[in-house]
Amino acid sequence: MSTVAAAYPLGAGTTLAELARDPHPRLARLREREPVSWLPELDGWLVTRRDLALAVMRDATTYTVDDPRFSTAQVVGPSMLSLDGERHTRHREPFTAPFRPREVRDGFASFIERETDRLVTALRPAGAGELRRAFAGPLAVAVVTEALGLTGTTPSTVLSWYDAIVRSVSDITAGHAAGAAGTAAYAELRAAVEATVADRDGASLLVAAAAGHLSVPEVASNAAVLMFGGIETTEAMITNALLHLLQHPDQLALVRADMGLLDGAIEESLRLEPGAAVVDRYATRDTVLGPAAIREGDLVTVSLTGANRDPAVFPDPDRFDVRRENARLQLAFAHGPHYCLAAHLARLETRIALHHLLDRLPSLRLDPDHPTAPHGLVFRKPPTLHVRWDTAT
Repeated sequence: MSTVAAAYPLGAGTTLAELARDPHPRLARLREREPVSWLPELDGWLVTRRDLALAVMRDATTYTVDDPRFSTAQVVGPSMLSLDGERHTRHREPFTAPFRPREVRDGFASFIERETDRLVTALRPAGAGELRRAFAGPLAVAVVTEALGLTGTTPSTVLSWYDAIVRSVSDITAGHAAGAAGTAAYAELRAAVEATVADRDGASLLVAAAAGHLSVPEVASNAAVLMFGGIETTEAMITNALLHLLQHPDQLALVRADMGLLDGAIEESLRLEPGAAVVDRYATRDTVLGPAAIREGDLVTVSLTGANRDPAVFPDPDRFDVRRENARLQLAFAHGPHYCLAAHLARLETRIALHHLLDRLPSLRLDPDHPTAPHGLVFRKPPTLHVRWDTAT
């Protein structure tokens, strides 16, 4: 691919370390000059322009997830995340009903309110805290545990499974062999799914999925995918949105004066810093995408982060503007057949979380002794989010 790399000098000079640390300046240059670029460090193409990103995600026939290199499938087996076409539909369809807007509101709002209230009440007397691990993460885990309805499990157990499975997926993505802990964790998750499905009297969405003609292993693999998405990306969504608001006191003041702007703040945060920065596809045939000639089998990585700052769609794209009229055109939940199944739940969870934090932690602000910024190549969020607030009544 040396001749290909020579045709894309910006891509050739792009490092994965830069994309993990501070990707936005580099993505802007790529989007302008090499909107589909070959990155030798990625050993694949990176798509940064929004229209081209949409073209890839909409066309599952030409750009598929169904490839042996797809790391998540190597750990948990085939699922809605790693299949396309009729097989994808069969895996996804049994899970769709509980995640429609009305069902999400009716099924989860009161639980999220209670859990958020419990976490904020525990935090409030301290006057300071680290809200990613003490708030956003525990809330995301609790909601996923509630949503899956696994028999005999607790949030701490679900979190331990998640951590081990994520480590295995990350190892494979980095080119290493997966550790045994991920395999063991997935075996425990599968056993819990079997027990849950066996309890036909339960109201779990897993029982409903099994009734929808998925086998127990298929239900288990999709449960792992829901667990992964529900914890990783929702924790990031809450943490990133809070960071954006606290970094921009003028925008925070607008939201405090009109909580109706909170949804706009969430969409704008998703646009600026999607929790999942990229999605991977594999070309099923030789094709042309924008200026690039792509070969069958090539990795085609869509930069959701790059697409979300496309100035052709979002004027002044690096600015955080809670009143941005078209912020919902952001692609943080992907697009096409693999659009995030639980987007409505993630939005509800983030809205309730931020409302409680802003309402119940007076003068909430960043802790200047612990500066932070989003980090990560695939999943982006601050490693920590230290904040302070007033405790005087």
